[in-house]
Amino acid sequence: MNRTIDTRKISLQRADELKSRIKDYLSIKDSIPKGLSKAQEKKIQDKKEKILSILNATEEDWKNWKWQLSNRISDVDLLSKIIKLSDKEIDSIKKVQEKYRWSISPYYLALIDDDNELDPIKLQSIPTNLELIEEGKKDPMGEEYTNPAGSITRRYPDRLIINVTNECAMYCRHCQRRRNIKSKDCHNSKDTLKESIEYIRNNPEIRDVLITGGDALALSDNTLDWLLREIHAIPTVDYIRLGTRVLVTLPQRITDNLIDILKRYAPIYINTQFNHPMEITQESKEACEKLVNAGIPLGNQAVLLNGINNDKYVMRLLNHELLKCRVRPYYIFHAKNVVGTMHFNTSVDDGLEIMEYLRGYTSGMAIPQYIVNAPNGNGKTPLMPQYLISRGKDFIKIRTWEGKVIDYPNHPTKDLEKILLASNK
Repeated sequence: MNRTIDTRKISLQRADELKSRIKDYLSIKDSIPKGLSKAQEKKIQDKKEKILSILNATEEDWKNWKWQLSNRISDVDLLSKIIKLSDKEIDSIKKVQEKYRWSISPYYLALIDDDNELDPIKLQSIPTNLELIEEGKKDPMGEEYTNPAGSITRRYPDRLIINVTNECAMYCRHCQRRRNIKSKDCHNSKDTLKESIEYIRNNPEIRDVLITGGDALALSDNTLDWLLREIHAIPTVDYIRLGTRVLVTLPQRITDNLIDILKRYAPIYINTQFNHPMEITQESKEACEKLVNAGIPLGNQAVLLNGINNDKYVMRLLNHELLKCRVRPYYIFHAKNVVGTMHFNTSVDDGLEIMEYLRGYTSGMAIPQYIVNAPNGNGKTPLMPQYLISRGKDFIKIRTWEGKVIDYPNHPTKDLEKILLASNK
């Protein structure tokens, strides 16, 4: 009896200690804006009604992804009728658009909170004069040197990318391929896609194909159906991945017809890019659930962005909200050194601090990998805080998520076959 009491007492003391470690997050999480809060839903609905009125559109129009795409806002005068813009902001947009294209779907525009001067939706979608700073490179990944055929990018032994279009529902201000956006939307020709497919057929070591752009789901249903069918028919391809941000910027794109097409070519995986809890709304949540219910796994590749999510509490809440939508946090990408986007870049220390904070403080499912892309196409490199302090013959010294330093036995690997044979004699 006393032993039971003692172990329970120790367990309760440990539980109290663990509670104290989450107090900081609990005290701040409700102050982080998120798209599924009642207050934010009301603001989104009000902005949506304003947009529909200005564009003389209906609720049915709003639900139509083709209407959303054809009515992207790319005119500063129209934009200023929908959201609050200072004269200085208007002037900045006009200067930036002489050099870089911008465009935003009505849906994503409705998420902008006029009451927040540093609104993360606005920062990702509306140009600022910081884009005119000449710093960084046009193609820091060296994609032009990793293009063996068609519109392929190949950096790894068993997988590759097919870039299919430069079109997106919204042109992110931090885009890594802004050099490809140019002045108008342009899907790659069928001949270029055929050349890409033929390369995959002729290189049987390729087992994993990622279709991206631009946005893979900016393609028409017919084109997407044809492309998926051709790749799926290659016996050496194990599965196909799609890279898309429409779940964030144009959730109306996830139609029943699209679902039917995707289901034909299983196994198929989708990776998207939610960067802030504000982007997870009722509409985006329903789009995610529609895909998952159809058997299509979803992963999230957030980009670490200065002023948007380089905060351990914001990133933790984002990952929790994603899991509630059945989207698995997959990567946190360190922002690339792309010209016109360098104001979004953070130190690597920001990313490591986030990873340090997530480990142990939340479930493993809510912890993505932190990835730095080595320059010039040298591939993804995972970074993490150092938990292995030293390694000896019989012990390794490790640091736990709480900072405790512990010796852990380093047993040699035994010859299992030899042991089994000896035990059977």
